[in-house]
Amino acid sequence: MEFTKGHGTGNDFVILPDPDGTLDLTPGLVAALCDRRRGLGGDGVLRVVRAAKHPEGVALAGEAEWFMDYWNSDGSFAEMCGNGARVFARYLLDRSLAAASSSSSSSSSSSSSSSGGTLPIATRAGLVRARVEGADVAVEMRRPRLYDTATATLGGLTLPGAAVDVGNPHLVCALPAALELTALDLTRAPEVDAGTFPAGVNVEFTTPGEPVTGADAHVLMRVYERGSAETLSCGTGACAVGAVALRDAGLDAGTVAVDVPGGRLTVTVTADSCWLSGPAVLVATGTLTPSALTP
Repeated sequence: MEFTKGHGTGNDFVILPDPDGTLDLTPGLVAALCDRRRGLGGDGVLRVVRAAKHPEGVALAGEAEWFMDYWNSDGSFAEMCGNGARVFARYLLDRSLAAASSSSSSSSSSSSSSSGGTLPIATRAGLVRARVEGADVAVEMRRPRLYDTATATLGGLTLPGAAVDVGNPHLVCALPAALELTALDLTRAPEVDAGTFPAGVNVEFTTPGEPVTGADAHVLMRVYERGSAETLSCGTGACAVGAVALRDAGLDAGTVAVDVPGGRLTVTVTADSCWLSGPAVLVATGTLTPSALTP
């Protein structure tokens, strides 16, 4: 089995080329691939399959050739992964499986975009568009929707938060001023209301950062991702955090610098979409022996 390993601000993925959808990818195999001691290690798996060859991508085959079949490290599905989409785009372009086209460009404008063309990618959350910006890759996703309030409990601490839909569910919780972000113990999942989040939720914890030139707000973030535990970065989580930061600043649109343990992401919310920009790196490629893995 061929593979490539890549990451976006430390959010790492095992990339599996499967253009015709013939790979028998199971939850057990995904978990084994993502095992950091007995497998390749990763926060998730990105299967590269033609949209027309995947039952969840076929409806978008007329708009995008490739479907991002994303799996969490525990073998569960996720609707969307912002960093995964950026790494997926890097892989398609570096392997000459696709080319950015100006005809695919969205009408939305953004400070995260460039004069180059965009690359459409089909996902379980719908169509996203990617644009390469040198070492960075930006993806245009749906505009985050703040739709409810809820709480997250971590140890003896209960924090109020904003529920945000970015194609997948998020709960953004600001920490009290007296509590350091680094002091949080995220070795266990925060407790949330299953009635509000029946399919689970990614929980982001935030504190304000110092002003950053060119950004309307600056936020520091840690995240506990459903199906993957704490990760060094979460792209859709950064978009959710950016939307909440703009709301709290009294802005309907703008740019937010979001610092995660793995680096910095830039979130630009426009009237009808959200751009996520940051580094996307392919670090290794090779072959593995599936029978050697322990499902």
